[in-house]
Formats: sequence, structure tokens, C-alpha cells
Amino acid sequence: MSLDYLSHFGLCADPFSKDIGDAELWLPPSKLSLVEDLTDAMHARASALLTGEPGVGKTCVLRALRHALAPANFRLVYCQNSTVGRRDFYRHLCLALGLAKANTAGDLFLAVNAHVEDLAKERVCPVFLVDEAHLLHQDTLDHLHILLNYQWDSKPLLSLVLIGLPDLEDRLRLRRNRSLYSRLHHRFCIGSLSPDDTNDYLRTRLARVGATKDIFSADALSILHEAAASSLRDTDRIATAALRAAARKKKKLVERDVLTRILQAEAEERS
Repeated sequence: MSLDYLSHFGLCADPFSKDIGDAELWLPPSKLSLVEDLTDAMHARASALLTGEPGVGKTCVLRALRHALAPANFRLVYCQNSTVGRRDFYRHLCLALGLAKANTAGDLFLAVNAHVEDLAKERVCPVFLVDEAHLLHQDTLDHLHILLNYQWDSKPLLSLVLIGLPDLEDRLRLRRNRSLYSRLHHRFCIGSLSPDDTNDYLRTRLARVGATKDIFSADALSILHEAAASSLRDTDRIATAALRAAARKKKKLVERDVLTRILQAEAEERS
């Protein structure tokens, strides 16, 4: 569909595009403090668990963490395919670390292990970020705690951060995963956005692309916040649809009726 709605509202670009730098990400105060806590944990070479419902901003927190950690002191490795078995998981790590391929899971593990120790000599801390960790195979979970053992489990040489949906913590609490869970000293859960958070998010993203005044009415903002249920992805989607609909009607303000019709249409499509 045409992007004519942007010029209608005086916007120079898509306000809800994913193409935004880490330093420009919007985070509410609760997530800013979470990034600070995670940064402190990484400096302590500790490991962490980060959970939250879909769309609440887990990836935004990780990107803000990446921005906060100096590349000279940290080596971040982002693992997004968590559905593979243990051998392929370590292959992924080796590839991300630039290590030579190996045939067996044991050789792959030893390669990662040796590389972590080499980085420690250079005073560089690897940070392994495992996204969608609720999808990890059990054989991978069974082995991850071994990845954190160095020098007779006397020195923390890397940080492991598991990111996933809330049921990830339920899995980790099982007796079988107790050894790994006990090593995740920092456990964070991203909560819901408040109405003020949603309002600030929309205003920030719109102002970034040229908006000089409010484009959504107070009533529309309330409806959008409730409909999105703290999901930034749903907020982006519904807000974009509302801007398009308002522009088609030559309105300069997105009001309650526009949001109501959009949500009714979505409900009808689902039924």
C-alpha cells in the first residue's frame, strides 16, 4: 500500500519501522532500569534469565544491552535458532565466534571452551544471548550448565543470558534443570506497559519522524493501549493501520472511531 499517509501527517519516514539504531530505541523507565541491572550482571560475569510475554520488548532490551556494553570488553554472540539439537547449537556458537568446524558435539564444545579461556586472557568477556530459549531441546538444556564451568567452577569466564516466554522459567525449575537454573543468578521478568508508557512510546516514535503535535486523541490512545495488551509489535501494527485509515478520511487526528472500526474489522476477520 502507498505510504501517502506519511505526507498527510507531515512524517518523513515510517514511524514504526524496525530500522532504528540501538541508541535511538525507546524504553520506559522500568526497562531502562532492567538494562542497567543486566549491564551490571554482565560486568560481574554473571548469567541471567530474561522472560516476558510475546512483543513486550525483550529484543529491545537486548539491543539496549548491546549498546551499553563496550565492544573492547565484551564479545556478544546472539543465538536466535533455539530449535536445534546440542551439536548444532555448538556449531552455531563456533560459527558466531569464527572458530573452525568440528564433527562431534564434544569437539565443538572443547573449541568453544578453549576460545572462552583465550578471551579471558585478553580480559574480554563473552556474552552468549540465547533467544527463544523456551524452545531449547532438553539435551541442550542438559549441557548448558557445563558451558559455565571453568577452572573447577572457580571463575566466571562468560555470561549466559537465556531469553524466552514465561514458561521457560517453569522448565528451568524442574529438577532435571536445577543445576543450570541455580547458575542463573539474575532472573528478570518484563512486565506490562502502563497507559503512560504506551502514550510516551507513540509520541516518541512519531516525533522522531517529524510529528510536531499529537496525532492520536486521548480516547484513541486508551483504546489502542488496551487492544495491544502491552505488545509493542501489536501497538505498531494497530497504530499504522489507524494512521492509514485517518489519512484516507483526510483527518489530521486519529480519534476513537477510527480505532474502533479497525479493531471491529480485525475481530470480524478472526471470527
